[in-house]
Amino acid sequence: MSDRPPPRTTALAEWADIPLVDWQGQAIDCTACPHQSLRTTGGGEPGRSCVQDAYARRIDRFFRQHPALAAEHLADPYFEVRAIAARYTDVFRLAPLMNDPDETVRLQVALRVPQRLLIRLRDDPHREVRIRVAWRLGEGGLPAMLRDPDYEVRKIVARRLPEALLPLLIGDADVQVRLEVARRVVMPALWRMVEDGAPEVRRVVAERLPAPLLGSLAADEDWLVRWTVAGRASGPVLARLLDDPESEVREHAAERQRALAREHGPDLHLAGAPHG
Repeated sequence: MSDRPPPRTTALAEWADIPLVDWQGQAIDCTACPHQSLRTTGGGEPGRSCVQDAYARRIDRFFRQHPALAAEHLADPYFEVRAIAARYTDVFRLAPLMNDPDETVRLQVALRVPQRLLIRLRDDPHREVRIRVAWRLGEGGLPAMLRDPDYEVRKIVARRLPEALLPLLIGDADVQVRLEVARRVVMPALWRMVEDGAPEVRRVVAERLPAPLLGSLAADEDWLVRWTVAGRASGPVLARLLDDPESEVREHAAERQRALAREHGPDLHLAGAPHG
């Protein structure tokens, strides 16, 4: 006979190491719970599914089982209960929570409210709320977030903003925002980023700029920008990079020259390569 203890199969085993206390650190009192009758039907169980518990997963399990009860807890003193109840209650009950003092609650609201209410959260004091707003807001509401103080918000705006408005972010103070712009903006606005102060931005520009305009970046101070140009250039621009001071750039330019030669056969001048 094995002396190994039998496996724990009760619900309590799942989170047995999490204390059974309420949000104030006190022992949970089931007799004071307005839903204590659910215990007799298996609808509530301390340590597994309990609205009084401080542990968010137990609260979530309770509302998953009883979403109709969520509306009764939208004014609960514990922010986790309000936040999780906001996840399960009817959408039309969420408007009062847009001014909840805790950002965790407002985060849940931002995920669910309709656009006409979501627009009111664009100026929320917490960046995480505004980030979620930026992901959900319709294109018409995004321009108002162009000058958000947080770069992450502006970066999301740059990903989602209508193409015609992207030039408004070309001069953004943060390189991550300008990178997003460089990946999407089209000519002639892309040309304005050739002299961007960040080499990583200029590398993206070198990847997207029309080939005939690459000469402006062939002498860039960043060798990776020149390396990128070498992989796309032809003619005099490519010839110049064959003599670049960096060996990696020269090798990449030589690879490009050989590829053009294979493509155009012996008539190298068709590829714009130097010829006599």
